[in-house]
Amino acid sequence: MKSNFDFSNMEYGGGGYALSYSLVEALAPTIDECIERYPHLRVSDQLLSSCLADLGVDLTIEKGFHQIDLHGDISGLLSSHIRSPLVTLHHLDGINPLFPSKSRSESMNHLMEAASFDQSRLLQQTICYHRPTNWTFSVSWGCSVHVYENIIPRSVLRSPLETFAPFKKSVRPPLNMFDTRLPSNDPCQTPRLFFLESVKNTESNQVLTTYSRTSRYNLPPCLSSGNHSADPITKIHVVLQATRHQQVGLLYNFCGCILFL
Repeated sequence: MKSNFDFSNMEYGGGGYALSYSLVEALAPTIDECIERYPHLRVSDQLLSSCLADLGVDLTIEKGFHQIDLHGDISGLLSSHIRSPLVTLHHLDGINPLFPSKSRSESMNHLMEAASFDQSRLLQQTICYHRPTNWTFSVSWGCSVHVYENIIPRSVLRSPLETFAPFKKSVRPPLNMFDTRLPSNDPCQTPRLFFLESVKNTESNQVLTTYSRTSRYNLPPCLSSGNHSADPITKIHVVLQATRHQQVGLLYNFCGCILFL
């Protein structure tokens, strides 16, 4: 929150940025003069932002770049990734490993394995409903599946669960530049968590991702939705047609291709 307040018009070198070839051609002849013009700017991304502004170029926000100025468990954030291709994840040394029982480096390799099958789908959220049991499935492809024992609207699930902590412990609310949902002990609002176990191609040119339960739920069933406990589920399979490219903004809807065991 503080970083956005101080540098809302600046790209972050950690989270990353992209420059077009033509912009680099225009910037290169002016960079030495720009450095002399701003001797007080010692941070490269702040300096570059000033140089680009002097050329009349403003920052275009691409929501797939992530600085991750957070601490702790960001699984709630990744479970509701905004509908934009994932480009970068930075500051991973300040957060928990993305997958339980794996180290940080093992977690990133695991996530990149899913990306090698279909980078355009990585972390893209699809929300599905199983009407016979009133269950809601929130799939963050290549990362996790959240199962709710209740029908939760898409308008609610697009806001991430605040499983993470702010970068600075001493700050006061508001803590984020986006809407969040606070974790709850209500069994009708608390998801069961399944994390990516494996990804592979099938003989029919499809991609099969398997998500497995990694921890006990320790809450009773949701009575208001029919008392249909999801305790027996240990694995979830998601089957998709193999593809390398997807149109930006395309709805990644594969609700007919989810199996739970």
